[in-house]
Amino acid sequence: MCGIAGIFDPRGGAEAGLLASQARVMADAIRHRGPDSDGLWVDAAAGVALAHRRLAIIDLSAEGHQPMLSADGRYVLVYNGEVYNFPELRRELEALGCGFRGRSDSEVMLAAIRQWGLRPALARFVGMFAFALWDRQASTLHLVRDRLGVKPLYWSHRDGRLLFGSELKALEAHADCPRELDRDALALYFRRNCIPAPLSIYRGVNKLPPASILSMAAGANAPGIERYWSLAEVAEAGQTRPFAGDEREATDELERLALEAVRCRLVADVPLGVFLSGGIDSSTVTALMQRASAQPVSSFSIGFADAGYDEASNAAAVARHLGTRHQELYVREAEALAVVPRLGELLDEPFGDSSFLPTHLVAQLARQQVTVALSGDGGDEFFAGYNRHLWVARVAQLGRLPRVLRQAAARGLRALPPATWDRLAGVFRQRNPGDKLHKLAGILAADGEAAIYQGLTSHWTAPASLLPGASEPADLPARPADWPRLPDFTRTIMYLDAMTYLPDDILTKVDRASMAVGLEAREPLLDHRLVAFAWSLPSGMHVAGGVGKRLLRAVLHRHVPPALVERPKMGFAVPLAEWLRGPLRDWAEDLLQPARLADGGLIDPAPVRELWSQHLAGRRNGQHQLWDVLALQAWRRARAA
Repeated sequence: MCGIAGIFDPRGGAEAGLLASQARVMADAIRHRGPDSDGLWVDAAAGVALAHRRLAIIDLSAEGHQPMLSADGRYVLVYNGEVYNFPELRRELEALGCGFRGRSDSEVMLAAIRQWGLRPALARFVGMFAFALWDRQASTLHLVRDRLGVKPLYWSHRDGRLLFGSELKALEAHADCPRELDRDALALYFRRNCIPAPLSIYRGVNKLPPASILSMAAGANAPGIERYWSLAEVAEAGQTRPFAGDEREATDELERLALEAVRCRLVADVPLGVFLSGGIDSSTVTALMQRASAQPVSSFSIGFADAGYDEASNAAAVARHLGTRHQELYVREAEALAVVPRLGELLDEPFGDSSFLPTHLVAQLARQQVTVALSGDGGDEFFAGYNRHLWVARVAQLGRLPRVLRQAAARGLRALPPATWDRLAGVFRQRNPGDKLHKLAGILAADGEAAIYQGLTSHWTAPASLLPGASEPADLPARPADWPRLPDFTRTIMYLDAMTYLPDDILTKVDRASMAVGLEAREPLLDHRLVAFAWSLPSGMHVAGGVGKRLLRAVLHRHVPPALVERPKMGFAVPLAEWLRGPLRDWAEDLLQPARLADGGLIDPAPVRELWSQHLAGRRNGQHQLWDVLALQAWRRARAA
């Protein structure tokens, strides 16, 4: 795992020393991603500078150093990620006559591209990656991102010059990086609590979408982007060619694929571990990792004193059963709160998912002993693990009722404040049931699947109203004409989650939280072969009887007794509502001052101050919407410093 940065200015004229210094400064801005070494390659005549920060994982010798040239000298590579099936590819390439100097996957990637071409090689790669490939023969730069968007890649093309980097910080280190805030992108941020690709916080800076190749030749006026893999096509193919076996056979095949996905992610020349929360996904990954390992694996979890947010005891029980070498950290409130003032520094862009805090803390814990940690990310999106996957079909059925009846039902749900619903529903082990019921009320009057999904996933329901002059772009959830043809609304929501929430929120969170401490996170459940299999399963193997992840649970129950893992889904969260009324109140009040909100004409203070007042009084739980604003304000403060 590493950080990459670079410049392509085909206009020429830049001195080698200037190009080198600019690229080095860009790479140094993301030193945390690669603290072990750095590298630089410059061709001033072509206007190319490629920079690399290395976190050494495979082949720790100088033979794994980047930038790396292909054996014939045609290609130059800077690369962030891992291609897990490189040993198999290497054997295949050796049989074709290719020779190798070292043992790195980077060298295998270059040989594969040289042998088969870029797109055919990508079709063979199993992994997570973001890389830049300079083709010296064709005078063309290619930027490539993995199929599901595990690794990030930013780029900007302005006045003929292309800048790119693993994080926005790298581009910001160049004097020509655009710095105009994109109000329209911020409107989407307030709806989604993150800024979806291809947008970024800056107008003129973009994120390369997952499964994409950006190419720019020396004579081109602008780069072009093409997709080399399509989740929509995978999803539709899974429906037209469904798995034909029974549930036992499907469980066997899922276990085989998941075990292979775990095994190939254990290749490393540094210590490995696993994040273990005690939930279905992380417990499955831990169980299979332990099965594939000759020695007890290192597992890590964190806990909180507040029982409503603590899963450490559950994780410890799973660890004892599996025999892992388990470590847990019970986080004191002060330790978690100490991360808050650093949010603007740790995060590239405004990012409103407060679970970044515990994710960063568990990454810090793991990094004390390992350099690589496996995680269970992807299980919810591809095996129907979110609450909305379980009851969205019923919501859609309610949509067939007359609108006047739905509006009446919504008024009934809103008649009681969330706090009252929380008390009445206290017998159920659901966090914030009142908020969930009020969200349900908000979508009862929705017409159509797009409106329902918006209601299910929106933070601020009218985000453009917070930002004078902003116009909210229509992202994928708002464009049903671009959705694949799937047999039911549950599958459609799973697809939308995998295309938006997964890469833009979950994977962004894990990447920034782990790489901030120089830890590589690997996600076996995002193996694209496993994803294709999941899409071939009938709906009943995902959701039945109000329970999701049925097949994934069946695999886990072969290794861990159900009593240790079967409980209501909690999620990875912190007691944010209480903190905002307590120890974070002064910090939040400072950032939410009307003058600070309105600085630069960015935010209309009125709706924010009204929500803040209601939250402090306990009339409404505005934790998520307020955190979106606070994260933006913290980011603005850090950039102004």
